[in-house]
Amino acid sequence: MRLGATLVHLSDAPQPATAAWAQRLVAAGFESLWTPQIVGRGYFVPDPFVTLAVAATATERVELGTATLQVPLHHPADLAYRIRSLAQICGARLSLGVSPGSTAADYALFGRDFATRFETLHRTVDRLRLGPPLLLGSWGRNVERAARHFDGWLASGYRRTPVQIVEAHDRYRAAGGRRAVVCAVPTTDLDATGDALRRYAQAGFDDAVVLIEPGGPEPEEVRALFP
Repeated sequence: MRLGATLVHLSDAPQPATAAWAQRLVAAGFESLWTPQIVGRGYFVPDPFVTLAVAATATERVELGTATLQVPLHHPADLAYRIRSLAQICGARLSLGVSPGSTAADYALFGRDFATRFETLHRTVDRLRLGPPLLLGSWGRNVERAARHFDGWLASGYRRTPVQIVEAHDRYRAAGGRRAVVCAVPTTDLDATGDALRRYAQAGFDDAVVLIEPGGPEPEEVRALFP
């Protein structure tokens, strides 16, 4: 199982300088760097397109991805244009985690319909398939949809327990799923983090992406949990 890290903080703490933080994470041994799209939850998270473009120019070889991009918040043509522009910078290193979103506040800020987000997602995704690999970040019956219609699946370690995630992973593999990534794995308790990472590896996840928040452990400490 490969180990990646989140490029941003999910809190109201000051965000790290993207280029320096990306280089620090890569130097610590993380193999992929990911960032979400969060816009309406009371704290600032930088735009994922800008963040990944900066990380791409500051690093080499390491994978760069969105975890996740809330597709229904965007006009399909504008989104395709922005993705193609980012792919021009990142090259083959780019992977796109996409989702319908799970927070009504984000939709309210954009004046979008939260109730129709799944329909909008599935209609728009077809226009994005000629670009980077698409990984679906979703839950419930959409785990099987990720297996059948996407290049991979993203599970949120921030919102679910390891037991729930492993059970969903079993369903994903049974449906024929390929790449499986668990993202935003908390690092507030390193013993618990190490235990979770071992569970995910044993279950057969391809990647785990940790979330290091302000005041948390050093990247090198987290990376050492899973050599």
